[in-house]
Amino acid sequence: MRMRVESEAEEEFEAARGLLVDRLVRWAGERGLPVDGFTAEAVLDYRHRATADGRTGLWEARHVEEVLLSWLPQNVTELPGEERSGTPGTLRTLLRYLHAAQLADPRGPSLQDSLAAVDRVAERYPAAMADRTRWGLAKFWAMTAAEQGVDVRDGEALQRFADRARSGEVAYDQHALDAITERRRTGSALSGAARAEPQLPVALPQDAELRRPAGASTAVAQLRGFTEWAGRDGRAVTATGRLRMADARELAGLLGTGDKTDGVRSSADLPRLGLLVEWAKKARLVRVVKGRLYAVAKARPVLADPLQLWLRAFDACFELRQPLLGARSGWHVESMLFDVYEDVLGDVLNTLYSLPYPMPWPRLRDTVHLAYRAAFQFDGGSDLRHRMWFGHADRDLRTVLDLLEDLGAIERERGMADPVFLDVDLADAGPELLADMPPEVAELLGVPGASPDPAARERADARRAELTAGPVELIRLTDLGTRAVRQRLLAVGRDAPLIGELARAPAAGLLGVLAEEYPPDAARVELAGWITARGERADALMELTDAVRSMSFHARAQAMLGVLSAALPDGEGERLLRTLRRDPQLAPLALNALAQGELLSPEDMTDAEHLLVLAENLLQLVELAGGPDGAEEALRAQGPEIGDAIAAASASAHPDTAGLEELSRLAARALRAPAARLGRAHKRGRGTGRSGRKRYR
Repeated sequence: MRMRVESEAEEEFEAARGLLVDRLVRWAGERGLPVDGFTAEAVLDYRHRATADGRTGLWEARHVEEVLLSWLPQNVTELPGEERSGTPGTLRTLLRYLHAAQLADPRGPSLQDSLAAVDRVAERYPAAMADRTRWGLAKFWAMTAAEQGVDVRDGEALQRFADRARSGEVAYDQHALDAITERRRTGSALSGAARAEPQLPVALPQDAELRRPAGASTAVAQLRGFTEWAGRDGRAVTATGRLRMADARELAGLLGTGDKTDGVRSSADLPRLGLLVEWAKKARLVRVVKGRLYAVAKARPVLADPLQLWLRAFDACFELRQPLLGARSGWHVESMLFDVYEDVLGDVLNTLYSLPYPMPWPRLRDTVHLAYRAAFQFDGGSDLRHRMWFGHADRDLRTVLDLLEDLGAIERERGMADPVFLDVDLADAGPELLADMPPEVAELLGVPGASPDPAARERADARRAELTAGPVELIRLTDLGTRAVRQRLLAVGRDAPLIGELARAPAAGLLGVLAEEYPPDAARVELAGWITARGERADALMELTDAVRSMSFHARAQAMLGVLSAALPDGEGERLLRTLRRDPQLAPLALNALAQGELLSPEDMTDAEHLLVLAENLLQLVELAGGPDGAEEALRAQGPEIGDAIAAASASAHPDTAGLEELSRLAARALRAPAARLGRAHKRGRGTGRSGRKRYR
C-alpha cells in the first residue's frame, strides 16, 4: 500500500486507491461513520493528480480547502434531484481512517488540526459546488444539458444536445462559460500537470548555527548598513526616486560597493549601489514615501536576526530581474534569460538542491539552454547567431550566480566534474523511453546517436570534451542556500525531506516514509537518529517491529520490515530477520525478506515455512490488485491451479486467517465467474461503496 505513486503510473494508483477505498468503506461501516466511496476516490484523485507532491497521506489546511472549494466543484457532477453526498463528512472519515490505519504522513498536521480545517471550510462547500464559474468545462455542459431535461446517461441524447449547442440553439450561462474558459487559458484550473519530481533528503545544521554564516554575508551586511543609513527619519531622494548623488558617493564608500563615483553625475550610473537600493526595497527593508527613503519599521526584528534577514534577501532575489539584467541604455538589449528570469532561477536552484556532487558549469549551462529552447521559438537563422543569443544569456546567468555567491547561497570552485555528469547510462532503458524522449533531452543526457542534427551532435561532443579536458567551474548550494530553497519548495507544496525531521515520528510513520522516499544511506542516518532519540535501543527496536506487526496492509508491512532490516548497521538487520523467522505473526514477512535478500534459499526452508511464504505472497497479490474486483481478475488470471495454491495456503499457520478466508471466497467467485463479469470492474465507476449517481469529469 503506497501513499505516493508516480504521476504516470495510473494503473498502480488506481489499484492502490481501490484497495484504500475498499478498506475505508469497511472500517467506516463498522463504526457507523459517514462515507461515500465515489467521493473518497475523487478526494484521493485530487491529492494524486493535482498537487505537487502527490502524498495521499498528508493533508494540510490548504489541501482541505482546495479539494472542497476547487477540485470537487470543478470535477464532480451532482445532477439535479440527486441526493447530496455529504462530502465534508466523507473527508473527515477518510482523515480519521488514515491516522487509525497508520497511513498518515507523520510530517503532516495532527488529526485534530486536519479535522478543524474541514470544519472551517465545510460551510462554504455547498456554495462552491453551486458556483458555475468553478465548474470544469465538461461538467458545465453536462449540467446545462441535465437542467434542460436531457438524460446525460443516454449517449445519443447527449450527442443531439451537443449538436444543438454547436449550432447555437441552446441557452447557457455565458458569464460562467467565459470564467471557465479563462481559467483553462491561464492554467489556473486544477489538472494533472502539477506533480514535481521528489527531492532527495538533505542534512542541515540548526538555525542557530546558520546565523553565523548569514551574518557574515557581504550582501546582508550591505543591506543592513543601507537600511540603518536610511533610518526612521528618512533621506531625501530625487523626483524620480533615486538617491541624490552626494548621498550615493557617501554610501558607496560606507558600504564598500566598489562603484567608481568619479565623474559620475547620477546615482543611476552606480550599478552595485543601485542594485542594493532595489534589493532593499524588494526585501521590504526600505520604502520611498513622499520624496523620502525610510527604513520600514516592521523590518526591525528582521534586521536583528541575521538568518531572517538573509532569508528575506534570498527571496527578494526572485524580484531583481530589472535591476540585475534590465536595459540601462537605449542600445542595450535584454537576453533570453531576462524574459524567463524567475522560472530559470527557480529551476537552477532546484537543480542544485540535494545534489550529492557539485554541478559543473557546462552541464548547468546546457540544462538552462534546454529551458530556452522550450520557451522560445528559434528562427531559421544561422547557428552562429543562435550561439550569440545563448552566449548573451550565459553572461547574464553568471551575473545571477555572482549575486547568489555574494549573498552566500552558492559556492563556486574549480575541479574535475564527477563522472555522473558525463553520460547517463541508458543501457537498460526500453526502446519506448528512448523513442519518446525529446531530442533536446536525449542530447543533454548524452544518448549516443540521439539527434540526427549535426549541430546537436557537435554541441554534445563539445560539452563532453569540456567536461573531461580539465578542471571546470563547480557549483553547489551552501547550507544557507539549501535551507532557503527547501523553504521555498515546502511553500509550494513540494516534498523536501530533511534528515532528522522524523526523530519524533511514530514508528509506523517513520518506516513508511523511509520505505517510500529515502535512499539507503539517508534511511540509515534517519533510523539511527530515531533510535537514539528513543534512548533504549532494545525498546526502540521492539517499537519498530510492533509497528510492522500492527500494519494491516501486507505489502506496506513488507516494505516497512525491508527498510528496517536494510537500515540497521553491522548485520543487525539480518539478525533481526532471523529472529523474527520464529515469530508467529511476523514470520511470513521475515521469510520473504530473507529470501528476497538472498539470505535464505528455498532449500533452507521447511515445508511449513514454504506455505507461510505462499500465503503471504497471495495476500499481497490481492492487495496489489486493488480491492475485491481487481483481486478476482488477478486470481482468475493465474488459471485453475490457483485454487490448489489457495487451498494449501489456507492450511498454513499464517496468522491472517480472515484474509485467507476472504482470499478463498474471491478465488471461488473468480474461477466460476464469466470473463465478461470481471473485465476491468475495479476501474473508475464501479468501486466498492461507490454511488452510481454522480459523474466524475
